[in-house]
Amino acid sequence: MHGVPPAVLARAKLLIEPALRFAVETLDPNLRLPVTYHLGWTDRAGEPAAVDSGKGVRSALTILGAEAAQATADIAIAGGVAVELIHNFSLIHDDIMDNDRTRRHRATVWDVFGVADAIIVGDAMHALAFQVLLDDTRTANSGPATRRLAMATSAMIAGQAQDVALDRGDTATLAECIAMEANKTGALLAQSVAIGAVLGGADEELVTALESFGISLGIAFQAIDDILGIWGDTASTGKPVGNDLREQKKSMPIAIALERGGDIGEAVTTAFSQPMDPAQVATLSKRLEAEGIQAEVQGLARDYLDAAIARLDEAQLAEGPKAELVELANFIWNRDS
Repeated sequence: MHGVPPAVLARAKLLIEPALRFAVETLDPNLRLPVTYHLGWTDRAGEPAAVDSGKGVRSALTILGAEAAQATADIAIAGGVAVELIHNFSLIHDDIMDNDRTRRHRATVWDVFGVADAIIVGDAMHALAFQVLLDDTRTANSGPATRRLAMATSAMIAGQAQDVALDRGDTATLAECIAMEANKTGALLAQSVAIGAVLGGADEELVTALESFGISLGIAFQAIDDILGIWGDTASTGKPVGNDLREQKKSMPIAIALERGGDIGEAVTTAFSQPMDPAQVATLSKRLEAEGIQAEVQGLARDYLDAAIARLDEAQLAEGPKAELVELANFIWNRDS
C-alpha cells in the first residue's frame, strides 16, 4: 500500500468491529463460520485468525459523514456495520459469479464451503444489515438511513447486472462502463457517507453534497480497481496477475480499447474470442499499456477524484471532517490492493 493509511480507518475499525462481531453472533450457528472466515476473524475450522479483513473504507465514510454533520462518531456505528455487511455480502456473491477462488490472499468462501453455503451466507448478511440499522436506538433517523441503504443496495445490484450484460456482449463503451461502475461501486460509497450524515442529523443540502462526493469517489475507486485487475501485483492484490483479462471482463481499460477500435480494438476482440493462457494475458496486458490505456484510466480516476474533492469544497464542511474525507479519497486513489 502506498503511504500511511488514514487514521480514520483504524478509528472506524475500533468503533465498528465490536458491533459487527455482536451482529454476526446473532446469525444462525450454521451461518456464522463462513461469515467469520470471510471477515478474517477465523480460519476455515473456526479457530481464531488475524488476517486481512478489508480496509473498512465504507464504514469509515459513515463515521466521517456523521462527523461532517457535527455529530459524534458513535451515532454512526449501526450505519457502519450495515454498509460493511452489504459490501461483504456482495463480495461473497461476486466471487461465485466471477469464479474467483482467491480473495485477500486466501480461498474464497464458495471455494471453502461450497456455492450453496456461500449464496445463503451472503443472503443472511444482506438481511442482517437492514435489521441492524432498523434496530438502532442511538438516533431517531434510522428509518431514513435504512431507506438510503436500500437505495444503495438496489443500485449496486443493478450495477452488477449491467456488469454481467457488458461481459456477455460483444462490445462496450466507456460511457456504459462508467454508468455501470457508478452503480456497482459508487452507490454504496455514496450512501455510506450519506447514511452517516443522515444518522447525524444533517440537512438535505449537506447529505446531497456528500452523496455526490461518494459517487465520484466510487468511480475513481473502481477505475483504480480496473487498473489493478490487469496490472496489479499478486502480492498486493491477492489475485493472479492479469485476472480481469483472464476472466475477459469488460472493465474500463477494455471498454476504452474497444471504443478506440483499430489495431488495439481488434487485438482485444481476438483475444476475448477464446480462453487465454498466461502468455496471451501477459501479451495483451503489455499491448494495452503500450497504447497508453493504463495511463488514460489513471487520468480518469484522478479526474473523478478531483471532482469528488471539489464537491466537498462547495459544501463548506468543517475543516476536520473535510480534511479526513480528502485524505481517505487520496488514499483510495493511491492504493495498490
